Amino acid sequence: MKVLVIGGGAREHALCRSLSLDPDVTAVHCAPGNAGIGEVAELHPVDALDGAAVARLAAELEAGLVVVGPEAPLVAGVADAVRAAGIPCFGPSREAARLEGSKAFAKDVMAAAGVPTARSYVCTDSEEIDEALDAFGAPYVVKDDGLAAGKGVVVTQDLAAARAHALACDRVVIEEYLDGPEVSLFAITDGETVVPLTPAQDFKRALDGDEGPNTGGMGAYSPLPWADPKLVDDVMNTVLQPTVDELRRRGTPFAGLLYAGLAITSRGVRVIEFNARFGDPETQVVLARLRTPLAGVLLHAARGTLADEPPLRWHEDAAVTVVIASHNYPDTPRTGDPITGLAEVAGKDAPHAYVLHAGTRQDGDSVVSAGGRVLSVTATGKDLREARERAYAAIGRIGLDGSHHRTDIAREAAESA
Repeated sequence: MKVLVIGGGAREHALCRSLSLDPDVTAVHCAPGNAGIGEVAELHPVDALDGAAVARLAAELEAGLVVVGPEAPLVAGVADAVRAAGIPCFGPSREAARLEGSKAFAKDVMAAAGVPTARSYVCTDSEEIDEALDAFGAPYVVKDDGLAAGKGVVVTQDLAAARAHALACDRVVIEEYLDGPEVSLFAITDGETVVPLTPAQDFKRALDGDEGPNTGGMGAYSPLPWADPKLVDDVMNTVLQPTVDELRRRGTPFAGLLYAGLAITSRGVRVIEFNARFGDPETQVVLARLRTPLAGVLLHAARGTLADEPPLRWHEDAAVTVVIASHNYPDTPRTGDPITGLAEVAGKDAPHAYVLHAGTRQDGDSVVSAGGRVLSVTATGKDLREARERAYAAIGRIGLDGSHHRTDIAREAAESA
């Protein structure tokens, strides 16, 4: 089977890497890809938001499966265009992707499905905003209703900052603060059958100790030694299956990757948000631990035959990924800086540690930065301590002027395990 992956970040690099290792996959293509993805897939220029162009490319390549990575193409209906061309596609329809595309829509679905989540208000003017902020008090949680590339959420004790963010959004969801640790749980679904993956935890803040501004994610790890062994079953029964059932009941079945961002609060599990695609950087650690070949699972979901797929198999190893970000990220990043040490990591750290590219591009013989989050250094080990050591050893070989990364990814979990 030939597989076409749409996107060009570290999530897509992780997907392409796993697909390239699948014995049933004869060729991996990616559009548009990046400098690192080009090592495991053939790259093609395409506008990822143009469904007709993506469908044409898939037909020309005779792809047996298209995997849409980022949220923006899904919300734009790219998966619908591919399916309309008669090609299996892993990714929800435009209507179902509203689960991520609109926080207000997701809240409505959760209310109908009885899914536990934070109390919230949807606001469209300054008066409603002030009333909602006053009702919940600090810490304030303010979410842009639409897509914001992982940076549309502000959590702050500062009322003025919360109000400013809310007023900058056309439509905003203001909700109560949820205490407790956060967990990401992905599930693959064909719109009826739901198959959960292994939980992961990511780190949203830019700086050590969960300080600094929110980002798209600065690192992640899996498994979670501190989590309740019943967590996955509980979330399946109270969150994932009810949500999939509700969307099917509405006539907009969700087939693809359903990502539940969860808070383990003093009152039980609560949904912080849903995403309609693999999360970045959690995908990097989840796929590093997956033993089951990836393509068949995604194809069964795309074809509506996920119930025929045998149970997933997982490596016992732990996995850690650490993001290297460019100068000034998450504000306007500096790009065009040369990256060194990639060959050294490949020569000295593989197969236990490897680099997944996010914001990179080829510039002659050099690889240079081309975005805010530039690389995800991913490592596996017999436990989190060993995986961390391998990840940070590999990071020590990489040079990128002005870059920064967190030094505490998975540290607390590794020390307490």
